[in-house]
Amino acid sequence: MEKENGAKPSAEEETTERWRFGENKAVAAAGGRSIRATLNKVVSSVDENGPRPLIPLGHGDPSVFPSFRTTPIAEEAIVEAVRSAQFNNYAPTNGVLPARRAIAEYLSKDLPYKLSPDDVFLTAGCAQAIDIVVSALARPDANILLPRPGFPMYEARCTYTNLEMRHFDLIPEQGWEVDLDQVEKLADENTVAIVIINPNNPCGSVLKYQHMEEIAKTARKLGVMVISDEVYDHLTFGSNPFIPMGIFGDIVPVVTLGSISKRWVVPGWRLGWIATTDPKGILSKTKVVDSIRSILDITTDPATFIQGAVPQIIEKTKDDFFNNIIHVLRDAAELCYNIIKDIKCITCPHKPEGSMFVMVKLNLSYLVDISDDVDFCSILAKEESVIVLPGSALEMKNWLRITFAVEPTSLVVGLERLKSFCERHETN
Repeated sequence: MEKENGAKPSAEEETTERWRFGENKAVAAAGGRSIRATLNKVVSSVDENGPRPLIPLGHGDPSVFPSFRTTPIAEEAIVEAVRSAQFNNYAPTNGVLPARRAIAEYLSKDLPYKLSPDDVFLTAGCAQAIDIVVSALARPDANILLPRPGFPMYEARCTYTNLEMRHFDLIPEQGWEVDLDQVEKLADENTVAIVIINPNNPCGSVLKYQHMEEIAKTARKLGVMVISDEVYDHLTFGSNPFIPMGIFGDIVPVVTLGSISKRWVVPGWRLGWIATTDPKGILSKTKVVDSIRSILDITTDPATFIQGAVPQIIEKTKDDFFNNIIHVLRDAAELCYNIIKDIKCITCPHKPEGSMFVMVKLNLSYLVDISDDVDFCSILAKEESVIVLPGSALEMKNWLRITFAVEPTSLVVGLERLKSFCERHETN
């Protein structure tokens, strides 16, 4: 477009009117829901030239801390897989057979059924497992039941695929159990699945057997499958043991999502899985498994050498490694809970007993000059160089998610800074 005097517009004056490309609003909306996007905004408030080091109590990656280093057995398995020259090739889209077999055996130890390698599909971390399962279920008019609070990757993928989301509440006073009455009211003839996360991120809770059975029976009554996110499997340190949802596969078809990321403390290795526990074959009959396979055919795979290392990682890792991680998490959770109890403006409704997180309620009536949870986290980052996640990122306004999976000395410093911050901003 020329100006009235015939001159062409300068680069600064160039408009977008003539161009046929632009922002993908679905992607923008989905990306805005991510924990990373939220934490990036909070971190931007930190004074980079400040005198104190940053304490990250907002994310779930403890692998950078010495107390959470993975086992040498896992590292050696990776080296051996690379040096073998057997895993430089493309892998089958559902994953290499030895890895799928090893994971099927690993999961079957906790189940009354024996999974086969054909029940397991390898993914690039649990994030891709979420992507694939949500995409497989997305169709016109369909809806899915998601927990509140939950893990926002589900909301992001639903937004991107136009799968309608309906949120049911987790009840803090009942150990963050599912509000099953609400679930039944939310579901209709277009509901395809209910998602549970156990052990729970962000709440740090672990579901009891009886309640899980009630979830399975409710799902069967509604005619929906259960998607059980068990990425924190076996990371429990309270009175409730980890119980896989697949135990109830004879009641309702269960799709389990997991990975080696958390239990082995290697999130950057990006090795996850989708496993179907479905002794009655319902997922095959309804073509859900076919949809999963089709999506795997058009998406990326986890690195083949990581897959090649999986059998050794699972077979040779000793219990003392797992026990040590649990011991560190138990002590950290106890420390976190005890310090939070002494902070007037923060309430912890349920002591964490699993995963790496705890959800706490922010009482703004005790604070001055702070408008909401996002404001709280931004000012905390600016004044104390401490990062926590605002609950708004998890559909829980004026709550906070705190991770205690950091080096113990850093955890103490971070929580003491949090306490000092709250005391400084409290009303007189």
